Amino acid sequence: MARITYIEHNGTRHEVEVKPGMTVMEGARDNGIPGIDADCGGACACSTCHVYVDPAWVDQLPPKDPMEEDMLDFAYQPDPERSRLTCQLKVTEALDGLVVQMPERQI
Repeated sequence: MARITYIEHNGTRHEVEVKPGMTVMEGARDNGIPGIDADCGGACACSTCHVYVDPAWVDQLPPKDPMEEDMLDFAYQPDPERSRLTCQLKVTEALDGLVVQMPERQI
């Protein structure tokens, strides 16, 4: 299991255990974390699961593929370095301790 901390825009923190093989988005959904809508169900066809990755984690994550880069263009206030779509982040034991913050609002 990997511990992932989801921080709502208002600062509310949710630290949960997520099984390896799931996505960070599925971890939020299955644990009732508000603020990650995932309207497309994880198909990388919207940007409602957009988060900002804690700066300490940016270089530890796999690179964004072109489809994720394209969808981030539709995210609310994307950050070129820290923005990621949680549906594209597969949980592994190496992600234990990952911290993500939700933007003020989703589209």
